[in-house]
Amino acid sequence: MAGFVVLRVRGASAERRGAFSTHAQGDGARLRVSSFRRAVREEGGMAAPAAVLGPSALGQSGPGSMAPWCSVSSGPSRYVLGMQELFRGHSKTREFPAHSAKVHSVAWSCDGRRLASGSFDKTASVFLLEKDRLVKENNYRGHGDSVDQLCWHPSNPDLFVTASGDKTIRIWDVRTTKCIATVNTKGENINICWSPDGQTIAVGNKDDVVTFIDAKTHRSKAEEQFKFEVNEISWNNDNNMFFLTNGNGCINILSYPELKPVQSINAHPSNCICIKFDPMGKYFATGSADALVSLWDVDELVCVRCFSRLDWPVRTLSFSHDGKMLASASEDHFIDIAEVETGDKLWEVQCESPTFTVAWHPKRPLLAFACDDKDGKYDSSREAGTVKLFGLPNDS
Repeated sequence: MAGFVVLRVRGASAERRGAFSTHAQGDGARLRVSSFRRAVREEGGMAAPAAVLGPSALGQSGPGSMAPWCSVSSGPSRYVLGMQELFRGHSKTREFPAHSAKVHSVAWSCDGRRLASGSFDKTASVFLLEKDRLVKENNYRGHGDSVDQLCWHPSNPDLFVTASGDKTIRIWDVRTTKCIATVNTKGENINICWSPDGQTIAVGNKDDVVTFIDAKTHRSKAEEQFKFEVNEISWNNDNNMFFLTNGNGCINILSYPELKPVQSINAHPSNCICIKFDPMGKYFATGSADALVSLWDVDELVCVRCFSRLDWPVRTLSFSHDGKMLASASEDHFIDIAEVETGDKLWEVQCESPTFTVAWHPKRPLLAFACDDKDGKYDSSREAGTVKLFGLPNDS
C-alpha cells in the first residue's frame, strides 16, 4: 500500500469516505476525471452531458432537468472585468497560525468580525478581523476528538457550534469564551449546519444519521436514519426544505419541519460531496467526485450551469456575500473563483497543497481557506494548522 493517499473531503471523515482514496500507482483516477471533463468540453463549451443530471436531463422539463444553458458567452462581462481588476491589486494571500494540526473547517460570523476554525488537534480557534489581518482572539478546548466542521449562528455573531468525532456537539459564546452547551449524539459527527431562523442545529454522523437539535433547549427534536451515504447537509434560505448530498450522486430534498421526502435529483454520475446556497436565494451549488460543480435554480430545481476547471473531486464551495462569485476547491493546487451568472473564470488562488475548506467574508471580497499543510515536525519550512486569507491589498 505504499503511496496510499487519503483524500479528506469536507463533510466527510477520511476513513468514512474511503471511496475518495487514491493510490500512487492509480493516476488513472485522475485520468478518468480528466477524460470525463474532456468529454464535457467536446459536447459544447460548458455544457454537461445528460448523464450528469440523470434521465430527467434527456430533453425533459420539470424539476431535476437540464435548463437551456449550453450557450457560450461572447466575452467577459463588465462584472468579470471589474473583479479581475480588483483582484490584480488585491491578490495577496497571508497565512495565520491557528492550530497544531490540520484545519478542517473555517467559517465567518454573520457580521464578518470574526473567523472561526476547527482542527484535527481537537480545538476551535476564533480570530478577529482587524483591517487586513487576522488576530487570534481565543482557543476553544473541550472536544475529545477532531473538530470536523463548525458554523456560526445565522444572526447572532457571538455564537458558534462545533461538530466532533467524540460524539458531541458544543455551542460556544465568544463573549464568555466558554462552552455554553454540550449535546451528546449517537455517532461520530462529521457535518453540522444551523437553520436560517436560528432555532435548530442539524448534525450528521458517520452512520448517516442526521439529528435535529433545539438550539435553545439543546435537546433532540428529531432524528433521521438514511439508507444512503450522507455527505453535506443544509437548509434552504426559506427554512422550509432540508437538503442532503449523497454517495449516489443525488441531492435529496425533505420538507421541513415534517422531514418528508420531496424529491431526489440525480445531480452527478458519482459521489455528490458538498452543497452551498447562494445568499440571495436564487441558486444552490453542488460539488462532486466527478470534479464538476453544478449550479441549480432554487425554484425550478434545474441545473443552469456547470463549472469544469477542476481536475479532482470537489471538496468545498462558497458563494460571495452578493451571490455573484462562487469559489470551489479540491486536491488541485488552486481555488477556482467563477462568476455565477456566466461561469467565467474571475481568478485562481494558487495553493501549495490540496484545499480542505473555503469561506467568503459576508461583506467583503475576502476569502478564508485552509489547506493540507505539512506537519512542522516533518517539514520545518511549513507549519501545520494555518488559516489563509486571500483578497488583501498587494501593498499590505
